[in-house]
Amino acid sequence: MASAQVTGTTAQRPHAGGGAGSHGRARDWAEIQERMLVPLYQAVYRRLEVGPATSLLGLGCRSGLALLLAAERGAQVAGLEAEAELRELAEGRRLRVAGAGGVDRSGQSVPRSAYSLVTVFEELAYVADPAVLVLEAAALTLQGGHVVLAGWGPPERCESAGVLEVARRRSVRTPSFDPFALSSPGALEELCAGVGLRPAGSGRVSCPFAYPDLDSAVRGMLSTGLYGGAIEEWGPALVTKELEEALHPFVQADASVRMANVFRYVVAEQPR
Repeated sequence: MASAQVTGTTAQRPHAGGGAGSHGRARDWAEIQERMLVPLYQAVYRRLEVGPATSLLGLGCRSGLALLLAAERGAQVAGLEAEAELRELAEGRRLRVAGAGGVDRSGQSVPRSAYSLVTVFEELAYVADPAVLVLEAAALTLQGGHVVLAGWGPPERCESAGVLEVARRRSVRTPSFDPFALSSPGALEELCAGVGLRPAGSGRVSCPFAYPDLDSAVRGMLSTGLYGGAIEEWGPALVTKELEEALHPFVQADASVRMANVFRYVVAEQPR
C-alpha cells in the first residue's frame, strides 16, 4: 500500500459553533446519538462488500462506531477526528484515530495515504468548504478505490428538520451551517465530479432517531455540535427549553421520542 503523511485539513475544520465534543457532550454522542446512523453505515458496507480486503479511512470519524463496525467485518481501519474528546473515546474502542497533522495519541502519524475506501459520513455538515474535504478524501483514495459522501436527505423527509431549526434560529452572531445544504438532488454528485471522482451509485437510508425519553433526545441532539453557537449566545437553559418544545410533537405514548429521517449517500470511484 502506498504511504505518505495524512493531511491535516479535517483536523483544522471550522465547526458549526463547535463539534460534538464541545460543552462536554462527546460522551452523549457516543452513548446516545451515534447509533442512530448505524443503518447508514451498514447499508454502505453491504453495498461495497466491506471485508478483509478493505482498507478504510474515516474522515471526521467522531467516536469511531462506523470504524468499529467495519473492523468487525475484517477491514483494516483508521480515522481522522479533530475533537480531542471524541478521539479519546474512539481510542478507547482500540481504534487508531489521528488528530491535527495526522498524528495519533502515541505521537505516530497515520501514514497510509492510499485507501480502498474513504468515508465521509458526518463531516460535510461541519465544514465551511465541503469541496476541500472531498478533495482530501480523493487524494487519500487508491486508484479504483471508492469515496463515500453522506448527509441528510430532503428536509421534507426528515422529521428532525424542525428540531435542527432551533440551532439556526438561535445562532445569530455565530451562524450555524445548514445541515441540509447538500440534500438537493445532484449536490453530492457535483462535489465528487468537481475533484475528478466518478459517481458510482447512490442510495437513501431510513435512520429514525429514537430515544427512551425526552431528556435523552435533548442530550442526543445537543451532542451533534450543531447547537454550539446557539448555546454560546443564549445559554444552555434557553436552548434546552426550545429543543424540548420542538421535540414535543414526537413524544410517544410511552414517553419515548421518535423522529423518522432519511439520509443519502453517494459512492464515487477514483479513476484508474
